[in-house]
Order: sequence, then C-alpha cells, then structure tokens
Amino acid sequence: MRKATPILSISGSDSTGQSGIQADIQTIAALGGHALTAVTCISDFALPSEVVLAQVSSIISTFHPKAIKVGLVTDAETIRLLRNEVIATRRLVVAPGIFDADGKQMIDDEAIKAIARYLVPEALLLMLRCKDAEKLLGLSIKTDDDMLEAAKQLRDMGAEWVLLRGGQHTKGRLTALLFGPEKDNVQSSMFNVQWFSSYNTQGWQKHGVSGALSAAITVRLGMGDDVPTAIRNAHDFIHSQVVYAKDTDEKSRRSIDLYNAFVSLVAEHYREAHDVSFYADKLCITTRYLSQITDNVVGKSPKQIIADYLMSEAKSYLETSRLTIQEITDKLGFSSQALFCKFFKNQANASPTEYRSRL
Repeated sequence: MRKATPILSISGSDSTGQSGIQADIQTIAALGGHALTAVTCISDFALPSEVVLAQVSSIISTFHPKAIKVGLVTDAETIRLLRNEVIATRRLVVAPGIFDADGKQMIDDEAIKAIARYLVPEALLLMLRCKDAEKLLGLSIKTDDDMLEAAKQLRDMGAEWVLLRGGQHTKGRLTALLFGPEKDNVQSSMFNVQWFSSYNTQGWQKHGVSGALSAAITVRLGMGDDVPTAIRNAHDFIHSQVVYAKDTDEKSRRSIDLYNAFVSLVAEHYREAHDVSFYADKLCITTRYLSQITDNVVGKSPKQIIADYLMSEAKSYLETSRLTIQEITDKLGFSSQALFCKFFKNQANASPTEYRSRL
C-alpha cells in the first residue's frame, strides 16, 4: 500500500476549523497527503519559541516531509530560529498572512521584518496578498505594473517564485501574478510571468481560502509538481471545493470554469490581443459560445470584458503615473495613439487628456 506524502504545516490554530492548522489538515488529507503539523499560536497567544521549535525539529527528523508550509508565525524570535529548521527543505512555501481576510494586521512589524530577513530568502514560493506586499515592501500597489515591480523586489529578496494575489485596483475584479525564474529557451522575456484574474471577488476572498490554497500548493509540490503546475492543480482543487462549493449544477460549473479561464487569459494577454477570436481560439471554443458564456455569467459580451480591462489599466496609468498618452498607448498594445484615444473616448465620453485634467 502506497504511503501518503508527508506534508508539514507550521501555522496558528483556528478553533473554528475554517483556517489555520485545522483547515490545512483537511486540505492536505483531501489531496492525498499525510498532514504533519506544528502549532505556532492559539488565537492571539503565541506559543514559546522552544515549544514551536521542538515540534518542528521532531517532525522533520522523524517524518522527513516532502514539502513544508510556513503560515502564521507571530513571534520574531521564533521566525529567526525557525529558519534554521526549515532551511534544508527544497520545497518551502512561505505564506505568512500578514493581514486576515478582513484587513486586520495579524503580526507585528518586528515579525514582518524577521519574515523578510529569515524566511523569504529560503522560500521556493512566497505567497502574499497585495496588501501584505505593500506592508512588507513599504510601497503602494495600484496597477498591474505595480504588482510586477513588487514581485521583482520580493524575488530580489531571495524568494525563487512569488505569487501575489488579491489585486483589487479594478473594481469587481481580482488579479493575481506568478513571477519566477527565467524561462528556458525563451528570448522574449527574462522571467516566467503569468497573470490570473477572476470576477468572483466574494469566492476568492472567503475566510480561509488563502490558507487552503497555500496548503494545496504545498501538497502538490511535495508530490513532484513544479511551481506553475502545482499552482494550477491547487487552484483547480480550491476552485471546486471551496470557491464554488455551493454550485452543484455541472453545466453552470463548466460555464464558470471557462469564464474564469477567459478572464485569466485577458489578464495575461491584453497588451497584445484585443480581439475576441484570439481568446476563443485559446479556449478551443467558438466566439459565439464564448459570448453565450460571458452573457450567462456576468451579462456582458467578451468584447466589453476586454474593453473594461483595458479601460481599468488606462485609467490607472492616467491617475497614478506621469506616462505620456503615447507611452500608455504602447503599454496597452494599441497600434496608434489616435486609435487608443478613440477607444477611450467611446468608453469614457472623454479623451485621455480630458480625463487626466479632471483628476
């Protein structure tokens, strides 16, 4: 009989079972892993460093986990000492959860500094919400370019891969970014950059979803997936088990899956592709079927969804940067400034220059 893959979660206890160690156990077991745990805190009470380290040291030496997740650790000294215990693992996921789903800061500034100094450099994958990254880096994240810059800075701190989630610079849409090492044999970009987007803002911001996703990714890494594959497989699992858990209509589920795949493709390719047929081809469906899906899910055409995405980025540039209209035109992939200005005016009833002058 095949043994389950040992996966260690180091995190806080949540007596409700909706997040923390309790939720991680459920996620790890559901994906076929053997859940190993080390509790760091109970509610707002941090366990003594020696208690946390004794748990971790014993588990690692006895069970040799294939992957380790470090979640909520609230004590700076514990974080410093923990680094010496987890440094040998090749598959370390650091998902500290600086803020909870309601925006409450969970750990103090000294602990945040310790995470940056001791754990981030050892991470195969660093997972943060944009709000967490803003706190860690001391910068503001308002656009996709801001997310990209934040990911670069986090990777410069030592993390091999960075997954930034929860970008909300566009109303009603969540954006995520995976940023990693150089692609092999690809000349167009130094880095592996993948964008994801979803209009299901409620589902992906449910209490416990972020922790469950990081636990699922850790399991998949322990089972041998590379980072992008682990994220894709974990995302699919959390999507079906948590985000749309109440949806039992298989036909609706299929539509929602395709819709979210479409939106993620738009997030990844909007700079180079503005036509609906490009995305339909990527999804291996007809443009008509894609139109039916988007109309059923959000009551919009694919063309309007693409336009909304372009407009959100255009407005962000106009509001937060000193880029010229031509530079914004180039960033958004329009063939000419005249074409961009016409598009913008049709959407906003004002030219880009007029829009900026009103700010």
